[in-house]
Amino acid sequence: MKYGINLYLWADDMHDGLMPVLEKLKQIGYDGVEVPIFDLDRAKWKTWAKRLDDLGLERTANTVIAPEHNPVSADPKIREAAYQHMQAVVDCCAEVGSSILCGPHQVALGVFTGKGATDDEWKRSVEHLRRVAEYASDKGVTLAEEVVNRFELYHLNTLEQGIRLVDDVGHPSCKLHLDTFHAHIEEKNPATAIRHAGSRIAHVHISENDRGVPGSGSVAWDDTFDALHDVGYDGWLTVEAFGNFLPNLAAATKIWRPLFESEEQLATQAHAFLSEKTARR
Repeated sequence: MKYGINLYLWADDMHDGLMPVLEKLKQIGYDGVEVPIFDLDRAKWKTWAKRLDDLGLERTANTVIAPEHNPVSADPKIREAAYQHMQAVVDCCAEVGSSILCGPHQVALGVFTGKGATDDEWKRSVEHLRRVAEYASDKGVTLAEEVVNRFELYHLNTLEQGIRLVDDVGHPSCKLHLDTFHAHIEEKNPATAIRHAGSRIAHVHISENDRGVPGSGSVAWDDTFDALHDVGYDGWLTVEAFGNFLPNLAAATKIWRPLFESEEQLATQAHAFLSEKTARR
């Protein structure tokens, strides 16, 4: 098992000011960090790969999809733009040295039609992800498709829907991304859902019900860790928490109040929490 933390806690892009943060995360004991990939300059990611290597930090990568790259659009030009965009994201992911690209890539984030996914939208999503997975496979990257709550997406809200999606895609480089925050909202029984998804789960976000310090809220943590143990999950446990000082992220995540004393305090407590929970299993 590897412990990571999503850099969205500090930034939505990589910049030199993050170096002291990264050094502290290594001191705390994290194996790696999750980098946000929105800037598609491959040279930039090659530079960050060297910096992270020098710090001894591995990485996973995360991105979300904007409306102009919506893969389920009825417009074939937008669907082609969606594929080309994901090619570029995968290239950057490979350049920074991440074998995991997580997040919801099945549909544009925050775009709603007023109803659930239609059969045509589902087919477009499946075809898109299969095409991207084929490309990603050649780059050594696995797509981990995030299951997200109904207030942010309408396509995949439960792991059961996620199982159907990855099974329909039918490619070994397309798997599932479990986020405990979203599961806490949508799953009747998160542990049962995890056991059903089994080896399809390629990435896990550890996120409290309020997006604050893991272990301080009402997520069913023991059941969740038991289920992950039962299915033999041995990948990344990546802490995802959000603050309210970055306007873009605060607006996207609806975090309007402080949820912790400091980012360093959250990172330290979260690492101790992960260590305790996994040591018991």
